[in-house]
Parts: sequence; structure tokens; C-alpha cells
Amino acid sequence: MAMKQRRKCWKTIAKLLAVCLFLFTMLRWFEHSQVYHPDRILTTTGAELGRPFEDVWFKAKDGVELNGWFFPANTNSPRASLAVLLCHGNAGNIGYRLDMCQALLDTGVNVFVFDYRGFGRSRGRPTEEGTYLDAQGAYQWLQQKGFSPTNIIAYGESLGGGVASELAMRETLGGIILQSTFCSIPDIGAELFPWLPVRLMSSIKYDTCRKLPRLRIPVLIMHSQVDGLIGFHHAQKNFSAANEPKLFWELNGDHNNPVSEPKHFAAGVNKFLNLLEADRARPETASTASSRS
Repeated sequence: MAMKQRRKCWKTIAKLLAVCLFLFTMLRWFEHSQVYHPDRILTTTGAELGRPFEDVWFKAKDGVELNGWFFPANTNSPRASLAVLLCHGNAGNIGYRLDMCQALLDTGVNVFVFDYRGFGRSRGRPTEEGTYLDAQGAYQWLQQKGFSPTNIIAYGESLGGGVASELAMRETLGGIILQSTFCSIPDIGAELFPWLPVRLMSSIKYDTCRKLPRLRIPVLIMHSQVDGLIGFHHAQKNFSAANEPKLFWELNGDHNNPVSEPKHFAAGVNKFLNLLEADRARPETASTASSRS
């Protein structure tokens, strides 16, 4: 009798463990599916901008093969030595970022936009650490192209802000731009799914707000007050956490249309580049800037 009771008890425990394992697996799947929305199909080629560019293949720090487009600065641009490394958001691929590339190119810099693993033609499957290694691979490609570390500016769009801030922790950069970026995945997740214990179960962090106080490079925060996905207060917290020199620039348009007014967008980036150049000219002077134009 005792033996039967023990067997029944073990079977019950085994069933409970199986249910717990199933729920844990489903939660991890749900988390990953909410954070990453890759599109494997490129609907543009990069040639649509009507300017020279390179279709680039390179490797992440762990050897995963990645794809990107490099757009050189305009001929005789005074900012031809600067390169913006564009870390895009969590959805689509580089083919959806041509308007952003054009707006950045209008400021006179070079632009390198790449796809994380699992996006576009890049191999692999996206993970938090994987995206960090991908950005490091893109950074190394720019160095091999001839750009010095302090002439590379990381640009993070939405989720890409978490990637760019981690890149700034691991590598030397000239500056960082965070556009429509959240404080962290647990923070935005708790807002989007208030009925779930997001802060307890989250394994994906992208904790930008905790990293900014440790960065000693110029920072530009760009965000729209009508962003319906990532609230404006995330930008305010990120800006408060960042060290000087820093600049805040309000965008117009919703979360998925940050370049709704290209001239206004480029004006913010230009102001930041001017701040960066002034900071280099006066290394002992801390510069401060804030704009809500």
C-alpha cells in the first residue's frame, strides 16, 4: 500500500514538473516572440537612394555571417571621417530603414546599417547577447574600413538603443544616439503586459538606463511625445541617467515614423554633431544642451 502511494506521489510530482516546464518554455517563447520580429525578405536593394553603396558581408564576434549596407558620405563632405553605425529596431530588416539612412546621410556622415542575426539575409537566430556580438562585428568592419574608434557614432533605434548602449560599454565610440529607446525590456514589458509578472520572468534585459551613467561620451536622446509604443517618459529617464555632454531633441511622428519630417530630424542630428565637434575642440569643458524644438 505504501509503495502504491509513493508511486502515485511521484507521478503527481512528475506531472507538476512537466506542467511547470511547459509553462516556462511557453513564457520564454512568448518573451522572444514579443522582443524580436525579424523579416527575412528584403523588399529594397539599397540602390533606391540613388547613390554609391556597398552590399557588405561580415562576421559577428562569434563568427555568425551578417549582412549590411555601407553608404559613403557625400564627396568633399567635412564630416567624411565620421561614420554612423545604425542599430535598427526589433522588426523588419535594413530594407525598411532607407529613409533614416538618407536623413543621416544629409548631415554629411557615412552610414553603415546592418541586420542582426536572423534578420534579412543575416544568418542565425536573434538573442540579446547575439545582437551585442553583431554590433561589435559591424564596429570592427568599420575599423577595418579605416574609421578610428572615436569617429564611430552608434545610432540605436528603439531596441537598437539597447544594442548601441551595450556597444558603448564594450568598445570605444565617439558618441551615441538613442532614438525612441526604452529604459529596459522589463520596464516596457511591464507597461505593455501589466497582467504578467514581466519583471520576475524577463530574461531579456537591454537595460539602457543602467548603462548610461557609466558612459563618458556625448549622448543624443531623440523621442516623440506622440510615440504610442514607447512612452516619452522612457526618453526622459534615459536623458536624466546620461552624463554630459548630452542633447535632447523632440521628434515628430509616431514610433514607426521617426523621420516624418526629415529636415527636423536631420537638424537634431546636426546639432548633436556640432556639440560633439565642439566638445572635441574643448576637451576640458563639459558642454550641456537641451532642445525641444
